[in-house]
Amino acid sequence: MVIANEQKAVFLVPKWKHSDKGKEEMQYAVGWSGSLNVEEGECVSSVLCIPLASQKRSSTGRPDWTCIVVGFTSGYVRFYTESGVLLLAQLLNEDPVLQLKCRTYEIPRHPGVTEQNEELSILYPAAIVTIDGFSLFQSLRACRNQVARAAASGNENVQPPPLAYKKWGLQDVDTIVDHASIGIMTLCPFDQMKTASNIGGYNAAIKSSPPAMSQYVTVGANPFTAFFFALEGSSQPLLSHVALAVASKLTSALFNAASGWLGWKSKHEEEPVQKQKPKVEPATPLAVRFGLPDSRRHGEKICLSPCNTLAAVTDEFGRVILLDVTRGLAVRMWKGYRDAEIGWIQTVEDLQERETEKMDSSPFGNAQGPSRVAQFLVIYAPRRGILEVWSTQQGPRVGAFNVGKYCRLLYPGYKIMGLNNVTSQGWQPQTYQICLVDPVSGSVKTVHVPFHLSLSDKKSERAKDMHLVKKLNALLKDKTSDPDLFEAEAKELILDIKYPATKKQALESILTNERVPLSSLTNITQTLMDNLKKQELECVDEGLLQFCANKLKLLHLYELVSKLNSQSIQKETSPSDNDLAKLLRLEEKYFHRLETLLENYKKENAQTTTQLTDEKDDILSVKIFLEYLEYEKDVITVKNMEDGEYVALGSFFFWKCLCGESSTEEMCHALESAGFSPQTLLSLLLSLWLSKEKDILDKPDSVSCLYTMLSLLSKMKVAIDESWDTQSVSPWWQQMRTACVQSESSAAALLSALVGHSVTAEIIDSVTEKKFSQIIVGSDTESWEALSLDTEYWKLLLKQLEDCLILQTLLHSKVTKRKKRVSSLQTEPLGRLSVKKLLEAGKGGIADTVAKWVFRQGFSPIILNVAQYKNTTDTEDSTEESVEMHNNLFLEEPEAATGLERILELLQVAYQQFPCSLEVDVLHAHCSWECIVQWNKDPEEACFLNRSIDHLRCIINAHIQHGVYKSVIVLGIALMMWNTFIVKRLSSATYLMDKVGKAPKDRLCRRDVGMSDTAMTAFLGCCSELLQTLLEADVSSDEMQAPVLDTEDAWVSVEGPVSIVELALEQKRIHYPLVEHQFVLCTVLYAIMRLSLKGVKPLSLFDSKGKNAFFKDPTSIQLLPSGDMDPNVLSIRQQFLLKVVTAAVQTLCSSQTDREVSEEDYFPFEKGKNWPTLAADLAQYLQISEDLVRRHYVCELYSYGMDHLGEEAFLQVVDKEVLASQLLMLAGQRLAFALLHGQIKDGMELLSRLPPTLSTWLKAMDPQEIQNVEVPIATTARLVSKVIEHLPENHGQYSLALNLIEAVEAIPA
Repeated sequence: MVIANEQKAVFLVPKWKHSDKGKEEMQYAVGWSGSLNVEEGECVSSVLCIPLASQKRSSTGRPDWTCIVVGFTSGYVRFYTESGVLLLAQLLNEDPVLQLKCRTYEIPRHPGVTEQNEELSILYPAAIVTIDGFSLFQSLRACRNQVARAAASGNENVQPPPLAYKKWGLQDVDTIVDHASIGIMTLCPFDQMKTASNIGGYNAAIKSSPPAMSQYVTVGANPFTAFFFALEGSSQPLLSHVALAVASKLTSALFNAASGWLGWKSKHEEEPVQKQKPKVEPATPLAVRFGLPDSRRHGEKICLSPCNTLAAVTDEFGRVILLDVTRGLAVRMWKGYRDAEIGWIQTVEDLQERETEKMDSSPFGNAQGPSRVAQFLVIYAPRRGILEVWSTQQGPRVGAFNVGKYCRLLYPGYKIMGLNNVTSQGWQPQTYQICLVDPVSGSVKTVHVPFHLSLSDKKSERAKDMHLVKKLNALLKDKTSDPDLFEAEAKELILDIKYPATKKQALESILTNERVPLSSLTNITQTLMDNLKKQELECVDEGLLQFCANKLKLLHLYELVSKLNSQSIQKETSPSDNDLAKLLRLEEKYFHRLETLLENYKKENAQTTTQLTDEKDDILSVKIFLEYLEYEKDVITVKNMEDGEYVALGSFFFWKCLCGESSTEEMCHALESAGFSPQTLLSLLLSLWLSKEKDILDKPDSVSCLYTMLSLLSKMKVAIDESWDTQSVSPWWQQMRTACVQSESSAAALLSALVGHSVTAEIIDSVTEKKFSQIIVGSDTESWEALSLDTEYWKLLLKQLEDCLILQTLLHSKVTKRKKRVSSLQTEPLGRLSVKKLLEAGKGGIADTVAKWVFRQGFSPIILNVAQYKNTTDTEDSTEESVEMHNNLFLEEPEAATGLERILELLQVAYQQFPCSLEVDVLHAHCSWECIVQWNKDPEEACFLNRSIDHLRCIINAHIQHGVYKSVIVLGIALMMWNTFIVKRLSSATYLMDKVGKAPKDRLCRRDVGMSDTAMTAFLGCCSELLQTLLEADVSSDEMQAPVLDTEDAWVSVEGPVSIVELALEQKRIHYPLVEHQFVLCTVLYAIMRLSLKGVKPLSLFDSKGKNAFFKDPTSIQLLPSGDMDPNVLSIRQQFLLKVVTAAVQTLCSSQTDREVSEEDYFPFEKGKNWPTLAADLAQYLQISEDLVRRHYVCELYSYGMDHLGEEAFLQVVDKEVLASQLLMLAGQRLAFALLHGQIKDGMELLSRLPPTLSTWLKAMDPQEIQNVEVPIATTARLVSKVIEHLPENHGQYSLALNLIEAVEAIPA
């Protein structure tokens, strides 16, 4: 769409956008805006948007792009792309352009109609120019391609083909304001002779073949309407060389613009461009043939109809005149439409809606005839703000709309240029015939007119039918109408409707109304069916008759089922346990075990699920019943619907029977007689049974009812194939097994499978008995059991369902009391299980499911071992161990022991049922992986990562204590954890800490590593623990074969992803020195974060080889540091270790009151961690003297006044002489503080009594170097005694130490 005013214009393009309501809708967006004038003083006088057809094979007949044609007052016609790029400009006449119009290709509706060529017509005040459509299409395509090439390269210049046009000078007309190009026409012989006589007189010569002429109609003044006829071939088409705005012009324009930007030229320095107008060809004179002379009437607009036979003209008197352009006559006039805007709508008849009665005398009565076409004139009267639609030629007004007084009616009168009789076949037009632009609401509205509005009153049966349908809908909405009165009126209305399709629509609206009673629905349908049967056979619509018959049968079935459900029968006594066991063919022991399993399931399920029971399970409305079912060829089928709708239908049929409140035999017989297949009934029955699990468990007698119903369904015809034998699988039983396999209701599926197995066995026994009764007579066959393939499949399914039930019971159990904060990840619900899910989950599916449950419950890893050892408690040692483990089950929540015994029992049952899949080490492996996966989702939850490592350590501890050789699993799991989740975050943390040179702040940790500083500290500690676990697993797995992973017999056929344990066993062995090297880095990082060290760059502790080896694959061989280390690196390492010891002692000395309560959650592995000892161990890796670190530790303890700990640490030092020398200095600092800083009265007097050497030495001491100077003299005396004890007599400071001990003893305590 283009909007233009004077020199400015805006190009609008449609785009899909989200509206304020959130829906996607088509909106017009600005594609380009700016000034279009090139010549000085010229203005836009006319605009046209022409869609051009695509030439691609994939989109033949579809629009490719839109060309905007603009006419100017200077006489120029310019062509633009949607983005405002000028393609070509033409000056075909020097007068202002008055009007631009276009004609595109239309397939002729009849063989006699002349095929019209495409053209663009340009109206000037005294001339008309027509450009051939094919020539224009090719030129525009070439120009567009040329512009694209020039924009890309700037050096190509391909001349497009010239435009072919005709120019006619219109004579004998005073004023022309608008025109219409009718196209090529051929006169009939009579009109040819009449025209020749008018022009040439009595003696005019008549040609044998009528000539082809192009007809033009203009409106204006004197004459009001003029008709021109141009003989084809009388004027040769002119060729115009296209004035391109491409290639050199484009590049020069870009160059000039660039030069202006870069300052090469100023505006005053630009060279004047010599504008030279192209040559204008003279027009061929064309005299007016005839017109409608009316000297006082001045025409304003003319609008040609789509079929080129009629035209609407407006004048300044406020009239709209309808012209027959073929005969040149005004055939109709409308008054009172001043400033009117006009357009046309063409509507094609839909053949499917045509009445097909043989009594119709119309030639179009046959449905096989051609589609009729109707034309409607649209008139917009802006002064009245009304839009009217009139049927032509003499038809009534068929529509009127109040639209506002400031709208614009847009009628292009063409479609897409570039189509032909091949490319337009089977193509639906993608352009609107007419639209109304409302500037007030900012919307574009289209007009659609149904074909039947064009029919006359006598033939407007369609309109009458639609009126009757509207009346019926109003009757259905009336809530106060009496049912009997409604029935009578509805019958009358539906019988008055003529069209069969409309009758069907009316009947459907009645049947889908919820307020109409069943009796009325039946009577109305029966009445319509009787009426159709009374008509002649040839006039009856077979489809409507069959539709009525099908709906009637369904209504009768609904009535019968409702009646059976309402008839209550006397309930039979509930069967005893023995009867039920015998019915299901179960041994007493297994039956009681089954009861226990179902009771456990019911108890645990009641805690987790709440099911709203509907008291009216057997009630289903007629409307929904009819929507669910279809009746075709005496067979009832159920439509594809959701599970809930399927259950509702099954409940309507069978729930009362399953409760024992309705006759099962009568219901099955009724449904079979109605046309239900046994397979459909079985599907409905099973969907109901499996969805009502809670109700079924509360009603044990429902099992015997299901047995009865299943037996009856199995005895129906085509239920079980007659060719079925015991060595083949019956599709009937396979259907039932498939439903049980897919069901997530484990208990209901198990009960239905038991019933199915029992019924199958009964049928097989009867078949076998008939087969062998003639062969063996009189022998005892009661103890025999007939074997069949179906029976074996049932046994396998029963085992699988029992396993699934036990597993589901375990997953439903939970700890009732949990005081500590629970992560949102632990509250996510677990999905329900089915046999199908377990079969598709792979070998590790069962362990993976239990691992998810263990994670959500927040159990300590040790609980898995307790349940395992309860089964294998044979010795006193293991019993004591089990008790000890039982007392420490909840490391996190010792108080959350409510219901723990219950959970242990269920877990023990699961272990017994799945000895292979839930083998405790395999389960630990899956739990470990689940915990780290969940930690990866929320890295703030460091406890998840720590628990993951705890699960791995449980496997290693089991290996050490019990000889369970599963360390290979730990090795593989730890390696996968490292590569998948750890190494990337660890490398980010390392480079961040190395960059800042200290423990980074919270903001930096979150930015670079994705977690808080506290979480990152815990993460680094866990990394250290993980690598240590990896090293231990590698050592313990040296002389070990990989364990064999077995599967239970019932689950051998599982398919799906490879289990975590299988992936772990496929991992390569690690390179021990490389992992140890990485472990040192992790410990260093953890120390920096945990002790908040400053001035330490962790990577500076390693040389280039060491740095390059970090974060590499632990299984690869890397070049590691060896030999002597650079002294500078050793110095840095020594400083770091001393800082660690100093910070550790400081932390030990500091109060615990300011420590966060949640610290144990983050650092559970801190218990028992001795940083000074760890620093000494690190010293061994870092090639630093361990004794140096221990001596520094002892000195720091004495410095902080913790002499009792210092004495213990003193024993671990090897070079005690050096340590004694260091402690002598410390003792001197303490004594100096006591004498010189007023700790002791008369300190200076005492100092003066000391030997000069000692007093001078004491004065040189700096007491500020020690952390705690408030130490009793007696404690210092003990320190000096220890120093003398370890200093040799020949030591240089020995005499000083003797003097010092004397001085200390002389000082009063």
